[in-house]
This record gives sequence, C-alpha cells and structure tokens, in this order.
Amino acid sequence: MAIAMPKQLIIGPYTLPNNLVLAPMAGVTDRPFRQLCRQLGAGMAVSEMITANKSLWASKKSLLRANHDGEPEPRSVQIAGADPEMMAEAAKHNVVQGADIIDINMGCPAKKVCNVMAGSALLQHEALVDQILTSVVNAVDVPVTLKIRTGWDLDNRNGVRIAKIAEAAGIQALAIHGRTRACAYRGDAEFDTIAAVKQAVNMPILANGDISSPEKAKQVLDYTQADGLMIGRAAQGNPWIFSQILHYLEQGEQLASPSLNTVKETLLAHMQTLYEFYGEYTGVRMARKHIAWYSKGFRDGNTFRQQMNTLEYPQQQLDFTQAFFDQLASQKPRDNEAA
Repeated sequence: MAIAMPKQLIIGPYTLPNNLVLAPMAGVTDRPFRQLCRQLGAGMAVSEMITANKSLWASKKSLLRANHDGEPEPRSVQIAGADPEMMAEAAKHNVVQGADIIDINMGCPAKKVCNVMAGSALLQHEALVDQILTSVVNAVDVPVTLKIRTGWDLDNRNGVRIAKIAEAAGIQALAIHGRTRACAYRGDAEFDTIAAVKQAVNMPILANGDISSPEKAKQVLDYTQADGLMIGRAAQGNPWIFSQILHYLEQGEQLASPSLNTVKETLLAHMQTLYEFYGEYTGVRMARKHIAWYSKGFRDGNTFRQQMNTLEYPQQQLDFTQAFFDQLASQKPRDNEAA
C-alpha cells in the first residue's frame, strides 16, 4: 500500500521535487556531494556553512564553499555569524554569488562556532535571534530559512519560542535538530519539541536528527507531522538513503540496497569529482573521509582504510579502491554484506 508524503514542501517560489533535504555539514556537503545527493533523490541540498566575516570571503575555503556551478535550483547557502549587520551583508553577498535561498545557522554545536556566539549559542539570546533574522530577511529578496536545535540545554528547550520569533521575522522554513546545544550528538534525538513547534507555527518544518532508515523516516514524519525531513550523517557513505526513504514512503516497501558494483562505481565517480573540484592534493585528502564512509561494514574495511590513508595521489586511491571492491566481488555474497 502506498504511503503518501505530507503536504508539498514549498519555500518561497520553489516547490521542491520532494520533502527530503540534505543537511548542511561542514567539510562534507561540498558541491560534489550536494550534486550527488540531488542526483540520488534529495529534493534540496544545503551548502556548508559560510562565515559572515567579510575578511574571510576571499579565502580558498570560502570561495569553494560558495561555488554552485552546475547545481540545480534552488541553491541553498548557509551563513553563520552573530552580528545582524554582518549577517545581512553575508546574505546579500551570497545571493550575488548564486544563492537562491539563504539559510541561517543557529544549530551548529561546535565549540569554535559557539565560542564566538554563533550557531546554537544564539539560542540563549532570543532578542539577538530576532535582530539577526529580521536583518537578513530585510536584506535580500530571496527566501530565508533557519536551522536550530531544540534549545540550549535540557532545562532550556526554547524551540517553540524561537520558532515563533522566526515566523514573525519572515523566515520561510525551519529545520530543527532534535537535540540541544549541550547534547551535541550524544544520546538519542527527541521529537516532542519538533512536534510542538509544528503545532505552534504555520511555516514548513523539517525534522532532523537520527533519521537513519526509511522506517525511522516514516516514524518521525508520523509523530511530528513535520512537512519534511533533513538528513545529515546518515547520508555519509550512503547517498542512496534519499531514494530509499522516498520509495518506502511512496510504496510502503524497502528498496533493494545498492549492489556492490553500484557502490564501487558511485564511489569512484565521487572521488573523481573531488579531485576535479579541489585539485589533486586537497582532493585526495577530502576523498579519504568519503572512502571510509562508503567502505564501512565491508569485510577487511578497516585494513583497507588504514592503507588508503597512506596514499598520496589520485590514481593510487582509484586503483586501490578498484582492487578492494573487485576482491569483495570475488568472495561469497554473505561476506560482502555491509553492516
């Protein structure tokens, strides 16, 4: 029996092809990975966080993060900072660079972000949240979205109040990670706060946190009544999770896991795009983390990853990856199953 998705996810003038969004992840959701996830079913992919600090915009890292060449619309770019005027300038700058949607980071729990009062540290200061959101919304003509956590700590879950502030400021969609800043990524995500937010405001709500399977995706949608889902860590090494979730929601059955050959060919193609995007030196190093995620759970994967980290050149990585998967293919099927 088909299981219908919730209402369409509409952000400003954009009706997304589906309700699944790739979460912004620093060092992960670069242009090659965003494009791959869109190809494999994500309705939208949010960029890595770009600082509001103007002095860093010309850095190589910021320029790469602001590169959206060849990406389908809508191109959503996340910005981070704590000064309303700087955030407004950052929003305008990124619209000029090709952003169709500006996303504001108030969800990152990393110390280096929170220590400068950005990311989820802002949730402690509701008046400042209002100032930042209003400033950014007024600065650009494109939709502005927001990503938050449920609150600062377990005793201060102010997600509902933040959501009401955001709606009043003109935010057009809100993604909520089901943990507080203090929780970081420990423990299990909770979805009561997300469900409460959904009842409290009228803008689209995206549930985020621990959505690692099609079954969990349906459970979260049913429980929270959210308009869609934001998938982060579960897509690392498994960009097929978007098509797997969509199939389950639409058909009520599991989609077959990708074949060993599909995993190999997808990984090899992903590696090539990383070399082309970053250049050989950085591309090799960026590829290592993805290779580790793709190979997780396979027989002899730990040895493979350790040896992979010693290789310095693209062709070495490609040849070694090819050989690893060819060896897996020659083994008995039960030895090839990923955890």
